[in-house]
Amino acid sequence: MSLRVRVADYAWIVAAQARAFLAPPDPGRWGSGAGATVLLLPGIWEGWAVLRELGDALHRAGHPVRVVPGLGTNSADVDVAARLVADRLDALDLHDVVVVAHSKGGLIAKAALPLAGDRIAGIVTFATPFAGSRYATWFPARPVRRLSPRDPALRELAADVSSHSRIVALRPRFDPHVPRDAATPALTGAVEVELPLDGHFRPLGDADLHAAVVRAVDGFSGPGRRPHEP
Repeated sequence: MSLRVRVADYAWIVAAQARAFLAPPDPGRWGSGAGATVLLLPGIWEGWAVLRELGDALHRAGHPVRVVPGLGTNSADVDVAARLVADRLDALDLHDVVVVAHSKGGLIAKAALPLAGDRIAGIVTFATPFAGSRYATWFPARPVRRLSPRDPALRELAADVSSHSRIVALRPRFDPHVPRDAATPALTGAVEVELPLDGHFRPLGDADLHAAVVRAVDGFSGPGRRPHEP
């Protein structure tokens, strides 16, 4: 199964990246809605347009959706990207936003919480390596190596559990990039949900993931704005 999942996963992200480059969507089409505002954050080397299907699903559910163009393809260090996110929320003067993030985007969202204050109500992530990924340790490109469990900045971020009660962490059953093993600690205090989906990228286009994300986002709109399990 592992090889089949990997091939399908890479095929999906290559096609999504090509589509994002050749026919980028207009994020303005997501501007309306009476629900909580959502800020989309992509993973490493992804532009926000890779998440277009997820953005469409959130908008159909009544949520205005915003993006952070300044992230580019998201190769900056997490702390730098977190400052960009906080600045974007300030520029748009948004409050009680729910950040929906893929992979590295979840780390950025967590790092942005103390910078953004009440502008962020909660975070919903998919396939985020909160404790790092051992596959990143020896990767030749520095932006990926910064996602290693050995990276000091990532270790410091992982050790801070104060914001975990504001996080819903969704993960696939099998992730070829972020393995689940005995060395991966639980995200103490967060809501963690394993979905019956396989892959790191391909589930981004799956209706089951979209539904789980919408339910999690809606969970931050209830009394006390506390997340619940999708």
